[in-house]
Amino acid sequence: MSGRSAPSDDDVASATVEILPQYRGFKAVYYNPVIQVFFLGFVCFMGPGLFNALNGLGGGGMLNPTTSANANSTLYATFAVAAFFAGSINNVLGSKLTLLLGTTGYALYIGSYLAYNLHPNAGAFVLAAGAYLGVSAGLLWTAQGSLMLAYPTENQKGMFIAIFWSIFNLGGVVGSAVSFGNNFDNTVLSNVTYICFLILTGIGVLIPLLMANPAKMIRSDGTRVVTPRHPSWRSEFYGLWVTLTTDPWIVLLFPMFFASNWFYTWQFNDYNAAVFTIRARALNNLIYWLSQIVGSVSIGFLLDQRNLSRRFRAFSGWVVLLVMVFAVHTWAFFYQKGYTRESIMAAPRIDIHDSSYPSHLWLYIFCGLLDSMWQTTAYWFMGAMSNDPAKLANFSGFYKSLQSAGAAGIWRADAVKLPYMNMFLSTWILLVAGLIFALPMIHMRVRDTTEEADETL
Repeated sequence: MSGRSAPSDDDVASATVEILPQYRGFKAVYYNPVIQVFFLGFVCFMGPGLFNALNGLGGGGMLNPTTSANANSTLYATFAVAAFFAGSINNVLGSKLTLLLGTTGYALYIGSYLAYNLHPNAGAFVLAAGAYLGVSAGLLWTAQGSLMLAYPTENQKGMFIAIFWSIFNLGGVVGSAVSFGNNFDNTVLSNVTYICFLILTGIGVLIPLLMANPAKMIRSDGTRVVTPRHPSWRSEFYGLWVTLTTDPWIVLLFPMFFASNWFYTWQFNDYNAAVFTIRARALNNLIYWLSQIVGSVSIGFLLDQRNLSRRFRAFSGWVVLLVMVFAVHTWAFFYQKGYTRESIMAAPRIDIHDSSYPSHLWLYIFCGLLDSMWQTTAYWFMGAMSNDPAKLANFSGFYKSLQSAGAAGIWRADAVKLPYMNMFLSTWILLVAGLIFALPMIHMRVRDTTEEADETL
């Protein structure tokens, strides 16, 4: 520990790291960390953002959501395995190539939905595309997490996460707007919607080629981004174990990671798809992803308040999540009591002109706010533990692996038609458990500055 009293983040950086001159002219723009995070956001805008727009309709816009639920279960099962080692793969291949490989699965997956709409016997193709997407998504999200957390200075991390999350969620907004416009008078998603999504995800594959080499990046405070090391494959896989042994507090975030995609199944399939007509589902989806932008910017603003200590910000973020979890799920509980899988078969769906629609939409808006706040805060917690990209890549790998393992289980539970109330209560309980386990990690591990010992494996 330093003998100084309460050093600032800038003091620590200047004392231990060489300060480099900033680029000039075009390079000053191209190598600007904010610009590169914009590029990163648009990669995810075109891939997972549009995937979210499709998935958020419930059942991928299909009349029978079972095929989509099984495909999602397969997707997240392979995602869980791929993401566990994706941090090591990212360190060897580099973030640009890892991102490029990661984008390819989204175009294939959306293409499989189009094929299924044209040929109802193509269910096996949808499952295979889901399995491939799980592998490619594991690569994409790990590379994304490493870069997004490595580019900013310590006091910019909340802002950078918010910028990325806002652009990423615009993919859901734009995709939802397209589906709403194309399906205003339809009862099932049209082929035109799938074709539009397929073209956009194809464009997204090319964006990583335009991004800068992270080794040439300079942060806004003049420090160089620490590039991942490239040891042997054996050493890289061993690095996952070393990360756990040298920073065991990350284990207390595992329940928070596990819960972080669990709620999508109830929100998308068991609320949006179960209760609303297709055009109401499309409009809900549009407003849901807009609310995510508001949520990520709001929590990011709180987490980056430099006049507050980082520990205070961490505890404040935790309290905001706790209040949101109980507010959203207490509200949703009263709606969920009113329908079951059996009762909705004969019940009329809520449409945008119905008097009960606004209150049900407001619940969905708060679901979107909670989702973005949860994801943003989880990334911020990881960023508060280290600035080293190699370590952050492993953190991100653990995050996406456990997140996907949980999602694989809950999507399969939905495919075998577990009662809606069971699905809902499991969501509520897991979110609360994730926060309870995270609290001691915040108390013991989040410091007002990142120590040098925390920087490397």
